[in-house]
Amino acid sequence: MNRAAVAHMPDSRYCYCVTPGRFLFRLQTGRDDLAVVKLHYRDKYIPVPLLDTRAVTEMRRVAQDGCHDYYEIELEIDVVCLRYFFELVGHDGERIYYSNCRFLREAPEDNDRMFDLPQNLRETERFAVPEWAKDKVVYQIFPARFASSKTVDQKTWYQTPIDAFTDLKGDLKGITDHLEYIHDLGADVVYMTPIFMSRSTHKYDTIEYYTIDPSFGTEGDLIELVEKAHRLGMRVILDGVFNHTAPEFFAFHDLENNWEASPYRNWYYCKEKPVCPESRLVKPNYKCFSYFGGMPKLNLDNPETAEYFINVALYWLRTAKIDGWRLDVGDEISHCFWQKFRSTVKQKFPEALIVGEVWHYAADFLQGDTWDSVMNYPFLNAAMDFVAKEEISASEFLNELGFLRGNLNNACHHVLWNLLDSHDTPRALFRCGGDKQKMKLLAAMQLLLPGMPFIYYGDEIGMTGGPDPDCRRGMLWDEARQDQEMLAYYKRLIAIRKAYPCMDGEEMIANDETGLVTIWRGGLTILFHGRSGEIKLPQYAGMTELLSGKPFNGVLGAYEAVVLKV
Repeated sequence: MNRAAVAHMPDSRYCYCVTPGRFLFRLQTGRDDLAVVKLHYRDKYIPVPLLDTRAVTEMRRVAQDGCHDYYEIELEIDVVCLRYFFELVGHDGERIYYSNCRFLREAPEDNDRMFDLPQNLRETERFAVPEWAKDKVVYQIFPARFASSKTVDQKTWYQTPIDAFTDLKGDLKGITDHLEYIHDLGADVVYMTPIFMSRSTHKYDTIEYYTIDPSFGTEGDLIELVEKAHRLGMRVILDGVFNHTAPEFFAFHDLENNWEASPYRNWYYCKEKPVCPESRLVKPNYKCFSYFGGMPKLNLDNPETAEYFINVALYWLRTAKIDGWRLDVGDEISHCFWQKFRSTVKQKFPEALIVGEVWHYAADFLQGDTWDSVMNYPFLNAAMDFVAKEEISASEFLNELGFLRGNLNNACHHVLWNLLDSHDTPRALFRCGGDKQKMKLLAAMQLLLPGMPFIYYGDEIGMTGGPDPDCRRGMLWDEARQDQEMLAYYKRLIAIRKAYPCMDGEEMIANDETGLVTIWRGGLTILFHGRSGEIKLPQYAGMTELLSGKPFNGVLGAYEAVVLKV
């Protein structure tokens, strides 16, 4: 038995409140190492001679990654404090006990040698995410390039490639005019990159956080957009750029001009009077985003700075009635600030969704005290490596998903933003080398797995584009330029997703010889074939295939997905 692979800590990832009175227990072990895992538990304060509260239940393996298995069980309890330990049985018959981070040959009887679960404390710390968000479909918009209420020459709008500075006159009214299109696609949430006053096209260098950029419209235009979205049953998420500002932002501008006399000395990370370099090749004498002098980094550990930006978030939640925030460069800001941010926002707007931008595994931000979710770049990387690059096997793809499933609090599992691309990456179709069959498979994986599928505008109609800024081309509104087959495919996938909701504990297996991933979900068998060539699956022949609406012929093509109804 591989004892080094066994892990459990009584914290928000391994032992936590699911709903009041219901708790989840999780244990990590070596992959395929154990035959049986059991949870033993008892009331801490009631002596066994007085009342025997001892109980035992077998745990279920719910996920695997390349090295580990993850076992879970949920229990209904009503105690002041629970004590518990694990019984581990190897395939060779070896039996040991894991209790209070120690291995024992005999089951412990001393409560003080067991793991501890104070029920009220954990219920108070419960990780609660907005129910409305679970497994909903997100549609990302880059406002400057999505739609315009003004007349724009088609040669300008559809230019390829596109640079970072071309003005396509995209605006909020243009987005509002096209909300029916997004609704008809089946998306539930509209997320817009920054819309506040800025000199750039992307608006990530904000000058004024309480003013909509005039090129996009007015505060009234935003309110109108949100109201219409809500009437259509959709939600709206804004982009919060609270890691850095533009140099023209009032606090940094004052710092540049009044250095020693400035009341904003602690708003930024400056040891000397800031000098904004003219060239990006010159490292600024102050901290900033990516060493770019045009985006000086805020010191949000300063109480005055923190209060200002929390008030910004509250203002737009209150005034425009938006439904949440996506937080730019969130992992470069302290947990202390985000804890304060979450506490204040959730107190006033408990249904607001808080999503951080992180490009890596981010368990430290998903413990229930900071964010609800993150942009799930590990999903993007795994999907691209499996399908676009063909660098990993089917089992390695599932291992990547299994690692997240086994290491993150389950509360966030169904609200992770599963993206294939964004305004920061090359388009997914571009990364597939223009292979639309691969793109369709990626879309199926994105839209049929648990989480919040994150569609970058235009992916559904076959848009392509290289790395930033070329991934930010004008939306293809001319139907002659759209891939109507791709659009219909996306709509069918979303319809299936809504008709057959994702579930916890979905069964998934991989066949590395054929490149096949099989998923079983409540009456459906979902097949993802991530390799070239055909594979024959006669056992499924004749079953109804929901994507085509026809009986399945038992042959799965290259990079094909099918959804079979049992």
